[in-house]
Amino acid sequence: MQQFIYGLLLLIALAIPPIAHFMESVMIIHMHMQMPMVVFAGFLMARLFMDRFPRFFEKWNGNGVPGILLFVIIIGFWTLPRSMDDALTEQSVEVFKFLSLSLLAGIPLRDSWKKLNSLGKNIFFIFFTILFLVVGWLYIDAPVQLCNNYLVIEQITLGWGFLTTAICIVIYLIYITFTDRTKYE
Repeated sequence: MQQFIYGLLLLIALAIPPIAHFMESVMIIHMHMQMPMVVFAGFLMARLFMDRFPRFFEKWNGNGVPGILLFVIIIGFWTLPRSMDDALTEQSVEVFKFLSLSLLAGIPLRDSWKKLNSLGKNIFFIFFTILFLVVGWLYIDAPVQLCNNYLVIEQITLGWGFLTTAICIVIYLIYITFTDRTKYE
């Protein structure tokens, strides 16, 4: 219950208009700070839902794959430039952003992660590495402004943020490939 309260407080704090406006005023902060924090708020709130509705999660997400697929779809949607633009201009899309990232991404991520085997987790990391490389390249190399609400330089900065994140995931994958994790458990 305490984690749920922390997650709910984090979600409410992120949704307070001055804080949301500040975080959404810079493209890389919007994408690489606000959105992951909203997912983390849902991750924290997930324990209460998992305890209250265990049969639903066992039936719907028994092996973790459906939950991870839902997470991937939601995150993929929010990496699109049009989604970010709509969240800034339409209040209903902004509300959907907070609800979808917390409830449809954060909760399934927490429920699914422990159910996935190491192959599933590695596929997840490889998918996001490829996604971040492609999206990063798109944001850097696009000849036009992709988001109407942000400057081109912010778009390029976000692209480099995606590429940096992809490189960090590759470093992590190399690390887990060449180390014996049983020594550290």
